[in-house]
Parts: sequence; structure tokens; C-alpha cells
Amino acid sequence: MKRILTAIAALALVATTAVPAFAGMLDDIRGRNVVRIGVSLGGEPIGFRDDQNNPVGYDVDVANMIATKLGVPVEFTDVSGDARISMLVSGQLDIVVANTSATLERAKSVNFTIPYNRAGLRVIVQADSGITDLAGLAGKKIVVGRGTTGETFIKTAVPTAELVYVDQFAPDGVLQLQQKRVDAAIEDSSLLDYLATKNPSLVTIPGLYSNDPISIAVAKGDPEFVRWLDMFVSDYIQSGAYAANYKKWWGETANPPELIALW
Repeated sequence: MKRILTAIAALALVATTAVPAFAGMLDDIRGRNVVRIGVSLGGEPIGFRDDQNNPVGYDVDVANMIATKLGVPVEFTDVSGDARISMLVSGQLDIVVANTSATLERAKSVNFTIPYNRAGLRVIVQADSGITDLAGLAGKKIVVGRGTTGETFIKTAVPTAELVYVDQFAPDGVLQLQQKRVDAAIEDSSLLDYLATKNPSLVTIPGLYSNDPISIAVAKGDPEFVRWLDMFVSDYIQSGAYAANYKKWWGETANPPELIALW
């Protein structure tokens, strides 16, 4: 009997001492007084650097709003492609707000919030290329972001295309297009629509090839943190901040994609 009571006491002690280690990400962030957020600074207007080298853009604004709601400063890390997920999983980041499509494959590794934006895959080509559809991309050089949904799509849709990989669509992919070293690029419509308005030598071909939810990503294991972020996104949508932020970066005449709040 004494041995049983001793074992129960030991288990109780372990349970008690283990609680602080699993207090949750919200407590961790407030305890260290900084939130580590990954953003992708690979293309206007989603995320890029201004003349003073400061991170700016649609996603950066969302990240700053999260930090304000948490009541702590933000520490930005520029991430893209596969790094977005691996840095979350390894604990180097608390949150990723980096134009990340919420896919079933990625959801095996991380958790996603409800969408704070939506975008579809689009193709942009040289204006004088004569390419008007996917069939015209056969055998052509297409710049793609490594580890993106665009890479996955184009490998299936145009298997004979020659893929030119970049880790950052801007400036690397944009430069390839501007120097006519590639025939086309595939990226989120939110980036390419904006790029086409700034570069008359480039045009987008008709059609979207997906309608992806763009979500905030966090590491698995803390459903309370996901719920808090879902509540943040719901407030972002319902308060009018979403529409205002979208029009800030895509223009007052832009029509923000329809998003649904939780309540």
C-alpha cells in the first residue's frame, strides 16, 4: 500500500511540475515579450521591403495587427517556400503569415486558421510571347517558387515545361521575367495581378487554376492558440479591417475576395 501511495504521489508531482512547460503559446509569447512571425517578403503587395529596408505589405500589416492584439513587439523573419513550414515545426517561429495556402498536405505538419485572404494560381507571360493558355507553355521556361503550390500544379498541368526555380519570387523571379530569361511565371494571382499593372511588358493569361484559402499557420499541439487566432481573423474580417487593408494594397477599386468569419 505504501508503495502505491508513493507512486501516486510521484505521478502527482510530475503532473504538477509539467504544467508550466505546457502553459501554451499565448503565455510563452507574453512571457518573453515578443512574438516571432514569419513573413514572405518575396513580392509586392503581399510582402516586400521599403526604401528603408523595413518589411511592408498586406501580410506585414496583418502580422503587426496580431502583435498589437497580443500586446507585444513583433520580430520578423523573411521566409518562403518550404522554410515557412520547417521553421514552425522546429520552433524557430511562433506564427507564419506568409501568403501560405492551406493545403491538406501541409496540414499534416502544421495547423491553419480560417482564411484571412484568398488567391488563385495565375500565369504571367511576356506580352509579345503569343502564349494565351496553358498549352502554349509546353517546352517553355517557367519561373516557379520552390516548394509552392504553383510548382506542384505546373508539374502536372504542363509536364514538358522547363522549370526555373527561385526561393524568392521577388526580386529573383521578377528579374528573370523582366530580363526575358524566362517565358512565364506561375504564382498567386494576388502577386501577378499587381505585377502586371506595374510592367507593361508582362500580361496575365485568362483564368485562375485554383481558389486557395490563405491562412495563418502555427505549429501543432496548441489548439487554444489556433482558436485565439481564429477569433483574431474573424474580428479582422467583421470589423472592416480586412477590406480596408486589401484596398490599401490593391487599390480602392479592388474587390476583396469574400471571406467568412466564424460568427
